[in-house]
Amino acid sequence: MRVLMRALGATLVALGLWTAGAGAADRIRVVATTTDLKALTEAVGGNLVEADALARGSQNAHDLEVRPSLMVKVRRADLLIMNGLELDQWAEVVVQGANNPRVIPGAPGRVDASSGILVLEVPTTRVDRSMGDVHPVGNPHYTVDPGMAPSITANILEGLARVAPEHRAAFERNRQEFLGRLGQAMRRWSAELAPYKGVKVIVDHNMWPYFLTRFGLVQAGSIEERPGIPPTPGHLTKLIASMKEEKIRVILTVPWGDQKLAERVAQEAGARAVVVASAVGAVKGADTYLDTVDYNVRAVAQALAH
Repeated sequence: MRVLMRALGATLVALGLWTAGAGAADRIRVVATTTDLKALTEAVGGNLVEADALARGSQNAHDLEVRPSLMVKVRRADLLIMNGLELDQWAEVVVQGANNPRVIPGAPGRVDASSGILVLEVPTTRVDRSMGDVHPVGNPHYTVDPGMAPSITANILEGLARVAPEHRAAFERNRQEFLGRLGQAMRRWSAELAPYKGVKVIVDHNMWPYFLTRFGLVQAGSIEERPGIPPTPGHLTKLIASMKEEKIRVILTVPWGDQKLAERVAQEAGARAVVVASAVGAVKGADTYLDTVDYNVRAVAQALAH
């Protein structure tokens, strides 16, 4: 009989009709649009949540291909956590296809992680497509700044507590423990980059204003002449000349960017192209949110030290 039960159990697991872990079915099913938000959700939710992300860390979260597999994830979700600020507008198509009333706009299972943050680079003039990938409501890449994590995790906590109010105390304990570790790391990161305050860097994509502002660095230019649009030869010539004149020695480049172009510009300008993690999981070793920021701080500090 025991052999028969084991065989039956293995069959049910294979068919997805039985969960092996006790209580696994009781976990709050959370889908985040990015890996940063997934990681921060896991920090707050702990073992009470089962979190997944729609975009991979190595992908450009602006332009994700909407696939049926993403709709399946959202169809099962109790909570959907959006980056907001128009970074992940494609997720609305996923939500429509998922047909899950729990996570539609305005539903209790919908979280905008950007709620209440200080948004940078909000345009003061009318925005149109000729300007490239300029966001009318401001720069959406706030999660790369660890100083935003307290606000983001507060938004996530409120969303989790709406769908599972009985666990609010546990979520609050998890968040405070995470913020304690974050605070210790922030002191270390600030000290590591303190010698370089005011130093200018170049980026390949305009996703670093929050990070650079947090640590006192200055974005002096971008390989992209306009966000999301490949540069013209004339723009690159001017950029290289400016880098030489101002002695700018570092280009920050994202894993999904044009690495060869960044290397060529760096070589001609006498600089270094440094790959930084655009999100959790974007590079090897950036497996958690704190690991990702740690990687970026270390990479930037080492590059500026040369």
